[in-house]
Amino acid sequence: MKTIYSTLRAAAATATVLVSLCGLALAQAQPAQPQAGAAPEAYTGGDQGAAGPAGATRPLDVPLLYVTGIEVIQMTLEPKVMEVRVTGLASSEGWSAPQLIPFYYGKPLDDTLDLQFIGTSPPQSQKAEGFVPISAMFTVDAGVPFKAVRVRAAANALEVKQIPGSAKAEIKANGCKECAGKKFAEKGKAAAGAANVVREEDLPHGFRAIAPTHGVAGEVHNPNRLNLILDDKDVITMVFWE
Repeated sequence: MKTIYSTLRAAAATATVLVSLCGLALAQAQPAQPQAGAAPEAYTGGDQGAAGPAGATRPLDVPLLYVTGIEVIQMTLEPKVMEVRVTGLASSEGWSAPQLIPFYYGKPLDDTLDLQFIGTSPPQSQKAEGFVPISAMFTVDAGVPFKAVRVRAAANALEVKQIPGSAKAEIKANGCKECAGKKFAEKGKAAAGAANVVREEDLPHGFRAIAPTHGVAGEVHNPNRLNLILDDKDVITMVFWE
């Protein structure tokens, strides 16, 4: 177990450096603040390229939306490490520092390496413009006795049951790139393929459709939650990831 702990410490150190660099880049990208007494700008509601709730920047380290593929390779050259390569989908643009971290410590009874697929979320809510491919890699020291690998994302999980090996997942959820202007239909209220309609059953789990009479109780920044703003005729006027 000492070998895997050394790998985990190295991965944690790398993640710290990546997060620090991301924070520096974000700080450098912030626009200069107006000097005292200067005339206010015409627009002060936040980044016009973003969408959804305005406010202070608030990146979070949370699971990415989907895992779509796993490839586990047992290296034959010394050191004979095991490499886990993972592909997935982020909910929107703006995610950074994708990484794989163990779901829990210690050796599991089923000899399965259980990993979380996480990343740093965008600092602001993002317009829904389709899912974004993203990937990461994890290395396990030689001699660590895992027989399978499982990777968990926010909305699904995928497992390779034999090493070396691979697995794929097909994601059919609607990323809502073209949802604005269409009518929202609750589950069972529209047939598949209906023109100019966004069906509830085709959307990612956990979304919320917000009608003019609806409140918004609960947390206001979940980067894996899709929000559909509706008018009084259930037409989608804006769609964004928190």
